[in-house]
Parts: sequence; C-alpha cells; structure tokens
Amino acid sequence: MTAGAPRVRRDLQGLRAVAVLAVVATHLTGWPRGGFVGVDVFFVLSGFLVTGILLADLRAEGTVRLAAFFARRVKRLLPAALLVIGGVVAVASALFSATRVDRTLGDALAAVGLVSNWRFGLEGRDYFATGDVSPLQHFWSLSVEEQFSLVWPLLVLLAVALLPAAARRGRIARATIAVLALAVVVASGAAAVMLTPGDPSLAYFSTVTRVGELAVGAVLAASAGPLSRVPAPIGGAGAWTGVAVIVAAFFVVDPAAPFPAPWAALPVAGAALVIAGGVAGDPRHRHLFVLTNPLSVALGDMSYSLYLWHLPVIVFAGVVLTPGPAALAITALAIVVLSVATFLGVEQPLHRLPWPRGRHVALEAPASARTTPAARPTTAARTTPAARTTPAARPTTAAPPAAAAPQARVGALASRPAGWVPGQRYYPGARPAARAEVEAALPASEETASAERSAPAAQAPPAAPAEPGRATASPVRTPAATSSPATGAPTTVPSTAEAWASWRSRFAPRVGMALATLVIGAGATLLAVFATYGAPTLPGMPVAAPAPAEVDAVAGDALATLQSDLAAATTASTWPTLHPSLDDAMRDSSAANLAHDCFTPDRAPDLRGCTWGDPGAAHHLYLVGDSSAMAYAPAFARLADESGGAWRVTTVGMYGCRFTDVLIESRDPAVTAGCGARKSDVAAMVASDPADLLVVSNAFTLARTIDGRDLNAGELASSTAREVAGWAPPGRTVYLAPPPHGADLGRCFSPIMGPASCLSAVDDVWTAMEEASEKQAASTGDAAISALPFTCWQGVCPAFAGDTPVRYDDTHVTPAFAERLTPILRGELAARGLY
Repeated sequence: MTAGAPRVRRDLQGLRAVAVLAVVATHLTGWPRGGFVGVDVFFVLSGFLVTGILLADLRAEGTVRLAAFFARRVKRLLPAALLVIGGVVAVASALFSATRVDRTLGDALAAVGLVSNWRFGLEGRDYFATGDVSPLQHFWSLSVEEQFSLVWPLLVLLAVALLPAAARRGRIARATIAVLALAVVVASGAAAVMLTPGDPSLAYFSTVTRVGELAVGAVLAASAGPLSRVPAPIGGAGAWTGVAVIVAAFFVVDPAAPFPAPWAALPVAGAALVIAGGVAGDPRHRHLFVLTNPLSVALGDMSYSLYLWHLPVIVFAGVVLTPGPAALAITALAIVVLSVATFLGVEQPLHRLPWPRGRHVALEAPASARTTPAARPTTAARTTPAARTTPAARPTTAAPPAAAAPQARVGALASRPAGWVPGQRYYPGARPAARAEVEAALPASEETASAERSAPAAQAPPAAPAEPGRATASPVRTPAATSSPATGAPTTVPSTAEAWASWRSRFAPRVGMALATLVIGAGATLLAVFATYGAPTLPGMPVAAPAPAEVDAVAGDALATLQSDLAAATTASTWPTLHPSLDDAMRDSSAANLAHDCFTPDRAPDLRGCTWGDPGAAHHLYLVGDSSAMAYAPAFARLADESGGAWRVTTVGMYGCRFTDVLIESRDPAVTAGCGARKSDVAAMVASDPADLLVVSNAFTLARTIDGRDLNAGELASSTAREVAGWAPPGRTVYLAPPPHGADLGRCFSPIMGPASCLSAVDDVWTAMEEASEKQAASTGDAAISALPFTCWQGVCPAFAGDTPVRYDDTHVTPAFAERLTPILRGELAARGLY
C-alpha cells in the first residue's frame, strides 16, 4: 500500500451494519433476544477509530490537535443528534402525558449534556423494560462514547507529554498508549465484575463499567503495527471467527443474564477479532463478503442515523398503533424513511461543511492514480527509514488494474492543472484552501480519506473518522506542501468561495433526495396506516356506551355502581375529568399512599405508625404482603376509621418482597437483601399483638427463587400459605388478589388518543394465580377474594371508573380508587363471616 492510498475498511462498515441491525431488530421485534449487544460492538469500533485518529496526529505532528479533533466530532455527530432530540421533544409534547413529557424533557437535556447514561443508571431504569420506555434511552451509549472521546485524548496527550519529543511520533508513544489503554480495560472490567451483581441497572449504564470496551479498541489501534504483520490467511480466519462470535452472542446472551460482566466479553471479543483480523491485507476484504458486500457497507455508512431514529419511532408507534405485524412493518418503514432522509440531508452535508477553516494541506493524487496491488512496493521498500521519511523516496503511483497502460495513465494525469482533484473545477491562481475545504471539495469516492492518508501498514495503526463514517486504515496527515504527489508540480487548492461552491454542487442533489425521500416516505407510511387501521377516529366523537340493564337495576349498591362505571369506561370515546388526573396519579405514584413508609426497604415499620383506627379496638386486622398490599392500604385504613371503634388495622410489608417461605428474586438489590428480615419482623409484630384477621396480598406474577428455581402459580400459592401459617386463627386468613395487569399508562395515555388505547385484557398468568390462590384457601378453610369484579368488566380492564383513575401504573390501584373499594371489601369480608 502506497503512502498516498487510503485503505477503506469495508469490513468495519459492514460490522457497523451487523451491530445496528441487531439492535434495531431486538428493539422492534424482541428477536434476537441478545441483539442489544450490538452496542458493545460499536464501543470497540469507536475506541479503535478514535484512537487511530489520535495516533495519526502523533505521527504527523508529535502531538494531539485537540481543537481539530473536537471540532470534527461536533460536525460529525451533533447535527443529526440535535435533530432527533428536537424531533422527539416536539412529538412527545403532543403525544405523551404531562408526566411523561416532563421526563422526556429531562432525558433530552441529559442527552445534550452527554450524561444520559448516568441519568438512567442513577434512576435505576431498567434497559430491558418493555413499557414506558424513554424515546431517548438509546442516547446512553452515545453519552458513554462521547465521555470517552472527551477524556481519552487528554489522557493520551498527557501520556505522550512525559516522553521525549523525538519519541512521540514512533513506537514508544504507541506502546505507551497501548499500556494505558490496557490499564483502562483491566480497571473497567474489575469495576463491572464488582458492580453488576449488586446494582445491575447502574452497571449497565455506567461509564466506569463500559469504558473498558472502548479501551479494547484503543489497544487494537495502538497495536496495529504488530497486527499488520499477521499473515493474511490467519487474519482472515480470525475475522470470520469474530463474526461467528458476534452472531452467537445475539442468540446466547440473555437480557436476564448478568451484564455487562461477564457476558459483554463475548461481543467485545468478537468485534476485536474482526478488527484485528482486518488490519493486514487488502482493506476491501472480499473474502469477508458478509461484511464487505455493497449492501452491508451502505447500511454501515447510514448506521448512525439509523441508530438515532430507531428507538423514538418504535416508542411513538407503540402509542398510536395497535400491536401486530402491520404495526411492525409500518414502524420499520418510518425508521428507514427518517434515517435515509437524515443521512442524505443532514448528517453528510453538515459533516462535510468547508468550515471552520483549518491548516493548509497538500492534495493527494486522484483515486484513479493510486497504486494497484500489483504495483505496491516490496515490504523492504515500505519499511525502510528512507521510505518513511523522504518524500522523494515514495513509490510512484500507478493506474487501476483495468488500465491497459499504467505509465500512459500516469502521464495523462500529469497533464492536469496543478492541484487538480476529481470532481473539482480548476481556477488558475486559486489560493490554498483549508483542510476542511479540501475535504468538502473531494468527490464521494474520496470522502473516506480526506486529509488523512495511509502510511505503510507496518508503521501505522488503522484509524478512521469515528461514528459512523467510513472507516479508513493507517492514516497519516500529509504536511503542507507546494507540489503535487502525482506530478511534482506546484499544488493549488480551492479558495473559500470555491470550496463552498463545490460543497453546494456536491450536496445539493443529496438534500433534494432527502426531501424527496421524506415526502414520498411519509405519504407511503400514512397510506399504510390508513390501509391497515382505516381513517383515524378523533377523540371526542360520541360512541354509545349503555350500561347493562342488570347493573342499572341495582345501581345503589357500591359494587354494582362501580361495575356500571367500569362498563361505561370500556366503551368511552373521550377521557373524562378525573380526580386526581392521570398525570397526577402517575406522578405521585406510591408516594401518595398513606402506608408508603410502612413498605419501604430502607425504613423499618413500627406498629404504632402503621396502624389505623381506635388503638383500643377489640379486633385487630393485619394487611401484609408486597406493594400489592400497600396499594390496598387506604381501603383498609378507611375501613378501620369507619368501624365505629370495633377494628384497628395494621398495614406492613415491603414492596417487591413477596410473603412466601422462599426468597424471591428482585431487581432491587435492597429488596433482595432486606426481604427475609422484613418478613421475620412482621411475624414478630403479629406474635406480639395477635391478629384477629389476616389479609395477604402478593403480586400475581410468576417468579424465581434466588437460587434460580422457577415457581409456578400453585407453588407460589402454597409457599405464601406456609409463610403466614399460624399468624391468624384457623379460617381467619384472607388471600386478596391484586388487580389484573392493566395497560402501561406511561405508554398508552396520550392527549390525542382515546381511552380505548388503555384498555387491557385479563392475562393468563393472573388467572392461573387466582385459581391457585382460591384452591389453596379452600384446602385450609381460609378465604380468597378476587379483584376481577371491582377492577374489570367482562374481562376488559379500563384505566378509570367514573371520575377515578383505577391505577397509577400497570399494576397498582390509586389511593383514591382504593378508598372507593372500602365498602366493597367490607361487604366481601362480611359475606364470609369475617367482619
């Protein structure tokens, strides 16, 4: 490879395509389950490319040009990112509830400030949650990369500043950077191993646990000299092995597995093998056709825009489209349209703006004059000091393989005006242009190399522009010169005005294509929506919703009145005025529950602070369990207050902590650590002040013990019975079912969508749990109360009843709705002779 020939790493562009398609597919369809590890592949790539650029600076100038480096990243990444963030905020403001809009605005500010990952990690957000996902959640990985890009150049600059000036351009500097990067890998890996078991959410998002993946790429970039001497067959085999490892990771890594430690090592190792295997040899890597075919390369070029748009489109589509195959196809179409339009109309044009003006550079020979493999100099010629340092000793460029007469072709090029580059008009007397102007003037085939050209592979590591432009290998910035490498004639470069004119002529057609793509694509998407779902029905259009006659006949009864309201809600076309509003209910969450402090893991409940009613009441009722019990607490507190001094009620437990005789896994480490002790404390509390009646309420979802054993509905019911056995007199224990899972309000509630979007059906797991609970109660002579009659109507569960919101999330009833249940629960207990 000659000094003037760029080595475009087509395999790395294809690797980008594989990574981004895996991430998009997982978020869109849930398959493959481990596709999220495509982000880890991106991390290794980014570390490799960023470090390669820094090394190119060191070789050319003996230092890192921080201003130029940061300016380039701003132009490359910021325009498209700001477009997406602004679009998300605008759409969210129209589509989301006020609570979710506030949260999205916070996410947007964090994304702009490059701290998204810390916001999500410290809040304990679950990356793998399927409901109420932030449309900007994927910016966490961009934040990690940019934090690396801000700090790593400073560390590199500091490290090489400690070296003698003569050593900063050579192997000693590269070795120093390799050692520094390896130290980051080890420290970050150790942090991941320690943090993942204790706080998996923070471990997933943390820069501390993820920076090691970028540092792996940095080690590869600094080790490119030795890697370039690996025989091509071995490198090729390693690259194919890396592809196989990455694909295997998509199917082997499970979201429930500990991550990032240790499973992130799998995609990281695969990406490292692909990158390392391609350092030596032909950068086109035709043998690695799965990555280097034109489609993969094109998708890799567009991967940044595709990554930016995919999650917002998926989240917004989840609000307005009914789930199904048609919704998946429409969502995919919208992602493609926005990604292509952004790539053509924003990402590429603004990346290539001939501004700001940089340092003057000499133009390289045209692409058509570059050396063919047959004309490359020998290894000895490429590695001698003279070949590295003396411009006159550089090999003569030759024509492409298709040319019949290489020497004639070179002669023809020599007749071009001084400073000529393909696709650029020649203006006699034009003054030299800045580096950025030269980049803008280069045609599409040249944009991968710009002012960075490759040195012999044995001297320089591969490097390329970061995320996600084309990857070029082994760049060395050419010092300012006054002669053309191809002809030896004086070089002229475009003036500022000429560079802008060239930029406009080059990118105006692309912007036009972007607009056409956007208009045609938007029309096609709307047609697909109308064809699938019909014309939209605007909220507010009346829909008849008569309540059943048998309900009307007993409207005075509390349960019948509530069922009438539920029946009307299932067919309502508009949201009524609710008290509290759904926004307030979601915002307050469990904090509005009077028994909140009696169920938190960080505060030990006391008998007096968690008891309602007359302290001298003759009868004592305990309500125990996880957050399902806490949600019912306002109903039982009111029951005590309305008992005329006959009952006092104590509500105690811990959210996330099921009252079973085995310890259940929880995503919250504090719950897992404190659940066993909390159940023992409650048992002691009951023993010190015995219960006349015990009501138990746990979540109706399947579970796994902390030792990895899955429990079915029957096992959970019997485990609950064993835990509370003896806490109340025989026949005086009641198993109170939580409501069936409702729709995710954070996702379905929207000002522009009607209540029908938040209807849900009773799921099979809930039904199985209720049947198991009733069976268990019957076997011991106890009682079971189903929540179905007072939360759903004919198997359909609405988000409100009358003017009261039923739930503040997909599981827990609001305090206002719980209080409305007081007479109903009192009647259920009385009917069983328990009250």
